[in-house]
Amino acid sequence: MMAGVDKFQFAIDRGGTFTDVFARCPGGKVRVMKLLSEDPANYTDAPTEGIRKILQEECGISLSKDQPVDTSLIDWIRMGTTVATNALLERKGERIALVITKGFRDLLLIGNQSRPKIFDLEIVRPEVLYEEVIEVSERVVLHQKGCRLSKAMNSETLKGSTGESLDLWCPLDFKTLQTELQRVLEKGIQSLAVVLIHSYTWSKHEQEVGELAQRLGFQHVSLSSEVMPMVRMVPRGYTACADAYLTPCIKRYLTGFRTGFKDVLKDVNVLFMQSDGGLTPMKTFNGSRAILSGPAGGVVGYAVTTYNEESKQPIIGFDMGGTSTDVSRYAGEYEHVFESTTAGITIQAPQLDVNTVAAGGGSMLFFRSGLFVVGPESAGAHPGPSCYRKGGPLTVTDANLCLGRLLPDYFPKIFGPEEDQPLSKRDTLREFQKLTDQVNSFLENQSQHVSNMTVEEVAMGFIRVANEAMCRPIRALTQAKGHDTSQHILACFGGAGGQHACAIARSLGMKTVFIHKYAGILSAYGMALADVVHEAQEPCSVIYGPESFKLLDQRIAVLKQQCITSLQGQGFQKAQISTEAFLHLRYERTDCAFMCSAKGYPGNENFCHEGDFRTAFCLRYLKEFGFTIPERPIVVDDIRVRGTGSSSIHCEKQLKPSGLPARVETMTKCYFENGYLDTNVYYLEDLTCDHIIPGPAIIIDKNSTILVEPECTATITEFGDIQICVDREKIPVIGTELDTIQLSIFSHRFMSIAEQMGRILQRTAISTNIKERLDFSCALFGPDGGLVSNAPHIPVHLGAMQETVQFQIKNLGQDLVEGDVILSNHPCAGGSHLPDLTVITPVFRKGISYPVFFVASRGHHADIGGITPGSMPPHSKSLEEEGAVFTSFKLLKGGMFQEEAVTEALLAPGKIPGSSGTRNLHDNISDLRAQVAANQKGIQLVNELIDVYGLEVVQAYMAHIQANAEVAVRQMLKEFAVRCRKQTGVQTGLLEVTSEDYMDDGSPIRLSVQINEKEGSAVFDFSGSGYEVIGNCNAPRAITLSALIYCLRCMVGQDIPLNQGCLAPVKVIIPKGSILDPSAKAAVVGGNVLTSQRLVDVIFKAFGVCAASQGCMNNITFGNDNVGYYETVAGGAGAGPYWHGQSGVHTHMTNTRITDPEILEKRYPVILQQFQINKGTGGTGNFCGGDGVIRQLLFRDNVVLSVLSERRAFRPYGLYGGEPGAAGLNLLIRADGRTINLGGKTSVELNPGDIFHLQTPGGGGFGLYEEDGTSKRTTQTVSQKDKTTECFQERGSVYEYRRTQETV
Repeated sequence: MMAGVDKFQFAIDRGGTFTDVFARCPGGKVRVMKLLSEDPANYTDAPTEGIRKILQEECGISLSKDQPVDTSLIDWIRMGTTVATNALLERKGERIALVITKGFRDLLLIGNQSRPKIFDLEIVRPEVLYEEVIEVSERVVLHQKGCRLSKAMNSETLKGSTGESLDLWCPLDFKTLQTELQRVLEKGIQSLAVVLIHSYTWSKHEQEVGELAQRLGFQHVSLSSEVMPMVRMVPRGYTACADAYLTPCIKRYLTGFRTGFKDVLKDVNVLFMQSDGGLTPMKTFNGSRAILSGPAGGVVGYAVTTYNEESKQPIIGFDMGGTSTDVSRYAGEYEHVFESTTAGITIQAPQLDVNTVAAGGGSMLFFRSGLFVVGPESAGAHPGPSCYRKGGPLTVTDANLCLGRLLPDYFPKIFGPEEDQPLSKRDTLREFQKLTDQVNSFLENQSQHVSNMTVEEVAMGFIRVANEAMCRPIRALTQAKGHDTSQHILACFGGAGGQHACAIARSLGMKTVFIHKYAGILSAYGMALADVVHEAQEPCSVIYGPESFKLLDQRIAVLKQQCITSLQGQGFQKAQISTEAFLHLRYERTDCAFMCSAKGYPGNENFCHEGDFRTAFCLRYLKEFGFTIPERPIVVDDIRVRGTGSSSIHCEKQLKPSGLPARVETMTKCYFENGYLDTNVYYLEDLTCDHIIPGPAIIIDKNSTILVEPECTATITEFGDIQICVDREKIPVIGTELDTIQLSIFSHRFMSIAEQMGRILQRTAISTNIKERLDFSCALFGPDGGLVSNAPHIPVHLGAMQETVQFQIKNLGQDLVEGDVILSNHPCAGGSHLPDLTVITPVFRKGISYPVFFVASRGHHADIGGITPGSMPPHSKSLEEEGAVFTSFKLLKGGMFQEEAVTEALLAPGKIPGSSGTRNLHDNISDLRAQVAANQKGIQLVNELIDVYGLEVVQAYMAHIQANAEVAVRQMLKEFAVRCRKQTGVQTGLLEVTSEDYMDDGSPIRLSVQINEKEGSAVFDFSGSGYEVIGNCNAPRAITLSALIYCLRCMVGQDIPLNQGCLAPVKVIIPKGSILDPSAKAAVVGGNVLTSQRLVDVIFKAFGVCAASQGCMNNITFGNDNVGYYETVAGGAGAGPYWHGQSGVHTHMTNTRITDPEILEKRYPVILQQFQINKGTGGTGNFCGGDGVIRQLLFRDNVVLSVLSERRAFRPYGLYGGEPGAAGLNLLIRADGRTINLGGKTSVELNPGDIFHLQTPGGGGFGLYEEDGTSKRTTQTVSQKDKTTECFQERGSVYEYRRTQETV
């Protein structure tokens, strides 16, 4: 693998829009080229054309486009490609079929049952990748000690690769399978994905399916046990599908690529970049490891060129292109994730943690209800920004052009319909003038007089908002793992990043920006620097300890040898090869696993030969979460070895000082905070290592434009790179009056505070509920207790905490003093249900006797006592049966944690006959301390804002941001009133809409909404709703307000700050003593999870927004003295005026993920026999409701099953002639064959062999379906989404964290 110095070496990144080529020519000369990835009029393949052009120009020979390229002059080709990514995004992969264990045909459609966007009523799930499903009769189950099923006792015992024992319940049905495979083949499908339950440890059935399929003629078969043998059936199934869907596309592309060269590249070393940052031979390049092929090259590029081994200062990679912005981190080692979601498909494979956080230069600009909004919609490459001359929208690129930061004369003339014109500043200015008129029209209608804004001020405002929006995920990426953002270097690359780098670094407190001379093509350059990698991995299931060290050492040695053999087969000498072993470790009974290397932790006789993995794991756990669990065993889930073949390639060439001043190409005018400034323009190729460029300046490279802002200084390094020293941010002096730009920036800052509080809470909490399920919210409140910002947006928490804070202000009054921290969960004090404990900290400033603001955190505690474990009894009849109660409990007094008093209160329910105190006191205390710490972080961050801007300004913008949400809600109410008048033909008198629905016990929920269309206000009157009930379906007032805010946000239809302002235009009337405002002693646990859903149905019915969704969370609990388990189950979503309801998904007030089938069977005494869509249960109509699901559990031991559900009597309504969805059904099938209807709410003892059969409700239909295909549906009340623009595809650990928060 030594470099051929007398031949050409090519590194190529084939991107979605452009293909970048880096070539090292004989003698060391470097050539760089950028060309369109798709240009069929001029060439069939961009990478081949780039190679042909460079060979032709450098060798002075003519190479015909019609003839294969001569390879005699080529040493190697390294390439990254978006072929796989684009096929996945556009759903243009191979036609495939899925083979899956019987009973799970819809498992990959249902997935984890959560919906992607919690406020979108039209639930859009990514399409599944397969066309056909074959359910195959076969079944193995994990052997469990104590299993009392006779079938398990009489079955054949198998040994899995992880050491686990399994029972063979049903052998593979070859005959039926062969018939089904033949049927699929006859439809022209030749690629197959196979995922069978527990195949991660016992793969024989999958192998037999694969062998049969290949004999029958399938061209490609992806076995989940081979593609990625990791536990969890759903992501492993997605990965196998992705591989079957994408690998044939890649193979076709590679075949086409090779035919463009003589002898199909026979003697040329061709390597492709994988998602993990390593190169692999062309023949082993596959779909599941190709998703980040291009971006991975950029990470390698900045890691190799920017990181200094001596200083060890960590790097943030900032890759801003035209259609996406990627952020990553490097601190001496590549940061990998082993499960990531792209285009809705979760893939288990090692990938660099590249976070796509924004839409790049193509991010569209909007002015909405007084807020400057950037993205997430993107103009894409077509039509592109306004300046592209194709009628596109205003974007970030246009804002930079408007401000003089992009210079059209230095861009190629490739724009316009004929792609032969320069960028059009005129088009940009015309569109910005329209937007500026819109902004000024809004400002003129405000009560405060605010001077009009210029076009430049508006464009500058959008740039500042865009920068702040990109800073938020960068903070999240670093702070999530306990790192200080300001201590990083910002490594900037990509075509658009150079215009924003100084501003983003300054905002994040960073002092240095590094821009490599090849920043415009850094992904291609990174491929030239990358190493060849071969990975080997296998599942495991042992406790890490002395008794397992021998086994681990043996397996690591086998995997190491696999890597070495593979790399030697590619021509590497042993001296060039290194290996690193990893163990996938987690504490027992937790889900948070880390892939840990023992590098730096040498072993001895007390550890594995590879090193001390325990110390490596514990230190990482401590870094991320602030504590360890010393007494808890550590489980090994997987063993992985990464083998690396070092390429030893160096492409840097030292520059010589010129001894002359830097040559100024020209001078231009650039707009900054203080107006237009003279700005020198330089060519990077004219600069050398003795040049220092003071800002403001523009440095132009062939592929990017770099802005050096005022108070920044650029230095050219010895290798020709740019290093910018960034001065501290000079904060502009602002007043308390509304500034729409500052409003947008403060909106991001306030949300960032709540998000950072959440990160502290997650890192310092100890319970699974908070640390792993992320069942918490953190919030910031104004001096009146009004909500300012709340993260994450868990629907059932929206607005509820505000009620709690305002209750404490009213209840404690002068007794609320500095050093106090309040604990509350009582429904009458704004609580939702008792396990949700809210910790509130009032904040005082020196010289002010009252709180100037409040912070609070609400966390779901797994147990706080009561009559059942989990504190969510299905049959409670009073509040005291549901656990410990806190109204205005002082958790801290004078800054001292009141551990003795809170312990006594948590144990108090044990004094009630039949009840118990908390069953997990240690976790309660630890989590409460974590909530106090999260509040303290919020206080620190708000005080920092106050120190910079002043208390009056910060409080003023808290009020402004609330007013902004109010504007959006008022506008929605006005628009609804206009539509309603038009629809009914009634133009005068009071505008009133009404609705009602019923709980299964017959209790009505009634709503009358009177709308003042002039003011955009409304009265929501729930008078006439049913009385408080004897059971636990009573909903505290806070639940009604949360449901109302959720509905208002959905009807607004766009992102708005979710705060007190949402309810400002609304008066809510709830009758005391009703099911919606029960007495202080009423049981409420069902109100939180059931009545909340009915409230949403009633509100949407009044507004005619959509048909009813399943209206239930289907709460299922089972357990015994040894285990306890809780889940909620998906159903059908309601149809709307332009959409069909989604099937098998959670709706409205819940979005909980469901446990993977393999994890469920591994940890609990249960076998999942069936989990699939219940076809035909959605209501019919012009648009049909979504179907519910069937879920069937077979129990292996004695347990108590509790069910808390609704919509078993009253079906989910259809709207405007649409039919109602089917009601749900809870059946118990006894081992002796009896079938019993359990009803909606019950608790029952089960024996081994008993089966619980659940059918969840379907969604209602919308509009009357006529045989001629017409509809009698009414005018839609939610505007149809603009289908012409698309949002960028988020990915990475920051996105996964937020998605997890939103699925609580």
